[in-house]
Amino acid sequence: MSHMFKSSVVCLLLLVLTTSCKSEKKENVEVETSEPTMEAKVLAPTEALEKAHSKDLFLSHKAIELDMVINFGGNERLNGKMTYLTNSTKGKIEINDGTFLYFDGDKVFHSPDLKNDKAARFDAYTWMYFLLFPTKLNDPGTIWADVEAQQLNNKTYDSQRLTFEANTGDAPDDWYIVYSEPKTNIIDYVAYIVTVNKSTEAAESDPHAIGYSDYKMIDGVPIAHNWEFYEWSKDGGLGKVIGNTAISNVKFVTPESNTFAIPEGFIEK
Repeated sequence: MSHMFKSSVVCLLLLVLTTSCKSEKKENVEVETSEPTMEAKVLAPTEALEKAHSKDLFLSHKAIELDMVINFGGNERLNGKMTYLTNSTKGKIEINDGTFLYFDGDKVFHSPDLKNDKAARFDAYTWMYFLLFPTKLNDPGTIWADVEAQQLNNKTYDSQRLTFEANTGDAPDDWYIVYSEPKTNIIDYVAYIVTVNKSTEAAESDPHAIGYSDYKMIDGVPIAHNWEFYEWSKDGGLGKVIGNTAISNVKFVTPESNTFAIPEGFIEK
């Protein structure tokens, strides 16, 4: 995982409202992808995931643009148009109230009248990371365990545990468990813990998961158009749904020279 953004990503659970929804069962989704070839079967596990998600094709495009609506606890958390370089180095969020967020490397800038300025860095990086997750599995400092078969939601998945080298990013004690379809290598769920501002023991008492569904092919790249956030436990699997994200109008674009230019008067966070 890219740790330029990891500390922002893991802050997600700190912002989730305590209001919870009824537990929901995730719908089965078929992705238009071919059966794995003999060549795919001998790939390293994370490389097989990247191939299934067309990482090389994704990175062949300059940028991706989409609309995103994020809800937690029945309340709208964020609604806007996102534009990101596919290599994740720059991004822009145009919020539907007319304010903006930008990031350039590890620097974040926002409109002077941004309503939720305390979450500026979180919003700048988190949603981008969840969107680009399948392309960032082999970032520096990642350590992957062997593939194991695990049950989740009464279905058998290939699962891999992701940890990090010491001193990698802001929270090297975090871990993630990726659940992928054995036949297609498409990622359905990712469970994770948050160790920012808490001990590993405390974080492991409150794990969560994100579920990816409604995959649609965008110029040959499978993009999940629906995300659900769940309570999660190792023994009990998925629990209550605590939030969701809806994505629409996804397209690859070639940015203009000033697409990511920081407007005068914007505040660096």
